[in-house]
Amino acid sequence: MINKSSKKTAQPFFQRTLHTIETTGNRLPDPIVLFIIMASLILLASFIASLFNVSAVHPVTEEEVVVENLLSGQGILEILTGMVQNFSEFPPLGAVLVVMLGVGLAERSGFFSTLMKRSVSVTPKKIIIPVIVFIAIIGNVAADATQVVLPPIAATVLMAFGYNPLIGLVVAYASTTGAFSANLLIGMTDTLAAGFTETGAQTVDPEYSANPAMNYYFIAVSAIFLLVVSTWVAHKFTIPHFGYYSGEQAEKEEGITELEKKGLKWAGISLAAFIGSILLMIIPEGGLLRNHETGSLLEESPFMDAVVPLITIFFFIPGLVYGIGSKSIKSSKDFASMLGESMSTMGPYIVLVFVSAQMLAYFESSNLGPVVSIVGADFLQNIGFTGIPLFIFFILFVGIINVLIGSASAKWAILSPIFVPMFMFLGYDPAFTQVMYRIGDSITNPITPMLPYLVLLLSFAKQYDKKAGLGTLIAALFPYTVFFAIFWIILIIVWYLLGIPVGPQGPLFTS
Repeated sequence: MINKSSKKTAQPFFQRTLHTIETTGNRLPDPIVLFIIMASLILLASFIASLFNVSAVHPVTEEEVVVENLLSGQGILEILTGMVQNFSEFPPLGAVLVVMLGVGLAERSGFFSTLMKRSVSVTPKKIIIPVIVFIAIIGNVAADATQVVLPPIAATVLMAFGYNPLIGLVVAYASTTGAFSANLLIGMTDTLAAGFTETGAQTVDPEYSANPAMNYYFIAVSAIFLLVVSTWVAHKFTIPHFGYYSGEQAEKEEGITELEKKGLKWAGISLAAFIGSILLMIIPEGGLLRNHETGSLLEESPFMDAVVPLITIFFFIPGLVYGIGSKSIKSSKDFASMLGESMSTMGPYIVLVFVSAQMLAYFESSNLGPVVSIVGADFLQNIGFTGIPLFIFFILFVGIINVLIGSASAKWAILSPIFVPMFMFLGYDPAFTQVMYRIGDSITNPITPMLPYLVLLLSFAKQYDKKAGLGTLIAALFPYTVFFAIFWIILIIVWYLLGIPVGPQGPLFTS
């Protein structure tokens, strides 16, 4: 355990840093308002650029791309007549809402929280830390549920083993937020990211189609890789920092009831049956989900086209079966209510999609996106700033932006129409650009006060240490951000040098 003098000298530095970050971030408008401002600026920029006949030569078609004035009579008509279509045909909207049906039911029925409790409570002390880290990483498919549910469970379990409960809070929170884009399962985050990537890529290639699994190889390896890194950081920094607990024993976490055990049992059986049925459709050469002409499972196959529905069903079935078995779903009204409640949480996202869809449509219609991307790509090539140095810069740039804007979808909606085309002009596939964005979007999550869960974590911490403050947590979480950044960047560089695709239909380079 660190001595008190070192703790006192370190704490003010983190408090001052946190205060600066929090003050700066709070001055930013809400993402919805931010998109409205940006849309207005795009309209104004299109008018000014058109006055000076700003243009660029497309490096593929060799055609001149000219900025169009959206404040002209024709431009205003396009804005008014295309508003509904911009929203309804926005790629991430339908996919995310469909996936949320499955994820939301699994969360509302209690399946996720009970599964986490059960997994942690039956784990031996020798492997309790890596198990908590593993659950935290995999739990990201449950969206925000893991960040709320797992830290207090981990704190209680570790306290029972004699550890300081703050260790459980820090390890669980850092692992689920810092490794946000690492997982062995494909979830809503993959679906959402792919939608914005597709929109950005189509400004260069109108036929480009993204799929939620196109980063799977890399994020799956990252999950195992960061499991090791997070466990090492926990033993190297977090456990020595907090040591063992000598305070009053907090109220123990409620155990798993017999009904919850029954629900988990049948949920597991139902999930195994679903996975078995999918295997029967993909393993045989003439499987239903394979390409009927080539037999491919990944190239233009029904399996890849059905990824979103399959993800939905993957969570929907065990969520429903658990609810029935545990009696959290007692009637059709309970079932319908849970679905409605899970979808009601998507209200802010739907509004965000509406305004971001308009902004991106303006960016595309004005031709500002392609022009900025072409000019930017030419500039980077001329100064020789490509390859590994560019990758590192982009990841760290996103990480810094993430400290101020916590929403992953909001950031990617802003950045994708610029950086996806720019990297395409430099020869890098959108799937590879998306992977780099997701690394940067994850590494600073543990220390940003723009995520509301940091304040929630503080409320948990004060149950065990009344003197704990945000500076205490930031100091403990900071090593995870540093080492996640270092080792994740090393992993993507090695991956790039080996030339391995980042996922199905996810090459490193454009063809």
